[in-house]
Amino acid sequence: MDPSSTATANPTASRKAPGLGLYVQRQADGLGRYLLEQLLYFLFGWIPTVVGIGLRAIFYRLILKMNGWAAIESGVRLRFASNIRLHNGVYLDQGSYLHACPAGIEIGENTIVMHGAVLHVYNFRGMPQSGIRIGRDSLVGEYSVIRGQGGVTIGDRVYTSPFTQLLAVNHIFDDPNRPFIEQGITAQGIVIEDDVWLGAGAVITDGVRVGKGAVVAAGAVVTQDVPAHTVVAGVPARVIKPIDGSQPVNAKDRSIYFL
Repeated sequence: MDPSSTATANPTASRKAPGLGLYVQRQADGLGRYLLEQLLYFLFGWIPTVVGIGLRAIFYRLILKMNGWAAIESGVRLRFASNIRLHNGVYLDQGSYLHACPAGIEIGENTIVMHGAVLHVYNFRGMPQSGIRIGRDSLVGEYSVIRGQGGVTIGDRVYTSPFTQLLAVNHIFDDPNRPFIEQGITAQGIVIEDDVWLGAGAVITDGVRVGKGAVVAAGAVVTQDVPAHTVVAGVPARVIKPIDGSQPVNAKDRSIYFL
């Protein structure tokens, strides 16, 4: 972590006195938007089955941007819905949570966000780079967490397995005489290129780029860039093999299935 990259904003700028006004500011772009969004969640957010999916596909267009048709299951939590853009064929599973304050969240065609996944921009410091962008035909696995303060860009055909974490933010804690919450953050951003597979429980830290076609093993903690078409594993993650077309020893014993 480079202390010179510390955010220059006032470290206390994001902390305000608690109250109803602050609560609304953390939920939507103003009181009017908050009331509209909550009304639609109350009327349609709970309805199960394809009936609810159909109603939400129609009426949620009043609060978010939808290019084509998206399937939103019951129990999906949306905050700052005006900053969410869903492209055709997107599927949001039950229990997923999208918090899209300024710069927002964009999810590409036919991408699936599975049960319990959290996509959280959480930018209340005015950082221009914040946001989450996911390409087409990707999958965010169950209970995965994507924190987009520094900006997260995910390419096409990227699969994150359950419990993965992409954390585009880091706290400064250099001064032992001050609480870390008063020392600011860094937020460099994360890029996951096309055709990447992140194994279950993998953690991608701030400032990392994972190259095209790479595989991150389950449980790995990635603190440095991952070269394209390699497999990395461990804590911290290291390259353990290239993906070069060579066949594994047990290749003849495998049964391979395709869609």
